[in-house]
Amino acid sequence: MEKMKIEIWSDIMCPFCYIGKRKLEKSIETLPNKDAIEIEWKSYQLNPDLQTDTSQNINDYLSIHKGMSLEQAQQMSQQVTQMAAVEGLEYHMDKAVVANSFRAHVFAHFAKKYGKQLEAEEMLFKSYFTEGKNVDDIAVLTDLAAQLGLDENELVRVLESGELDDEVKMDIHEARQIGVQGVPFFVYDRKYAISGAQPNELFVQTLEKALSEWKGGSSLQIVAEQDGPSCGPDGCE
Repeated sequence: MEKMKIEIWSDIMCPFCYIGKRKLEKSIETLPNKDAIEIEWKSYQLNPDLQTDTSQNINDYLSIHKGMSLEQAQQMSQQVTQMAAVEGLEYHMDKAVVANSFRAHVFAHFAKKYGKQLEAEEMLFKSYFTEGKNVDDIAVLTDLAAQLGLDENELVRVLESGELDDEVKMDIHEARQIGVQGVPFFVYDRKYAISGAQPNELFVQTLEKALSEWKGGSSLQIVAEQDGPSCGPDGCE
């Protein structure tokens, strides 16, 4: 069965990416022909030079590196936590550790080889935002691989050899090519794009529009005049 593809550029450490994931999933559930949709996750790194530091949580990091007080960082995290709760997600930002996301993206590409990418992305987000796990830790990633029924030893080999590093870098390069300024960034059939965690209604409308014009061919268009909540290299807003 031929399917319409939705590509999602995101980073594991982006709180709005997990929220946007749920919004998209809810919009797909409204379709009578939801089986006609194929989702592909694409890698993006908000801070490729970030050094993993398990002694810091996200609130500490924001306070130290983004020029705000700890109280302001906690207030911002609380707002995001409330937004996530509306979509049925449980965030514990005070437990989310500062971790470089590159290995997590490699793991997602590894899972993709075995048709498990969607499950891997969900597990990575939950590990990061809900369970406070270090997604840069090979032991954490091999445990996730085991839960998915994937070969843990092969994953270790892939992570250590850099075998899939170029696939992650290619996604990031492609994001630049199509003008991605922040994530989440959803591309429907290479025709329409949603930037940020927009209102649920826009996800449904865009999905219905893209499906109705599927295979019609056109250049990529952003469907909202303004970005929804998203994260970019300079921070989240």
